[in-house]
This record gives sequence, structure tokens and C-alpha cells, in this order.
Amino acid sequence: MELTAAKMIGAGLLALGMMGAAIGIGLIFAALLQGIARNPAMQKTLFTNAIIGAALAELMGLACIGIAAYLVFV
Repeated sequence: MELTAAKMIGAGLLALGMMGAAIGIGLIFAALLQGIARNPAMQKTLFTNAIIGAALAELMGLACIGIAAYLVFV
């Protein structure tokens, strides 16, 4: 019984990783808008870097979800 409870608590705590990824993506795009407002000529470069950063942040969130699913179902 304790092992199952520990698995569920661990999976719930891993859900916080997805929240961190969402906050990170929000900060990335806020900085993107601020950078474009300051220097519109760099829009293409800034957007490319923001997309790469958002993809990496999302990857970390999805890794947390994957580990949580593994804990729950195995």
C-alpha cells in the first residue's frame, strides 16, 4: 500500500514540472515581444531562437509527464 501511495505522490509532484515548462515558455515569449519592440530588424533571428527555446522547455515538461506516466502504470 505504501509503495502505491509513494508512486502517486511522486507522479503528482512531477506534474509541477509541466507547470514550470509553461511558465518558462511564457517568459520566453514575453522576452521575444520585448526584444522585437526594442529592435524590429532582429525579428526573424529572435523568433527562431524563441522557438528553439520553447521547444526545449516543452521537452522538459513532456519528459516529466512521461516519467509520471511510467510511475503510475509500472
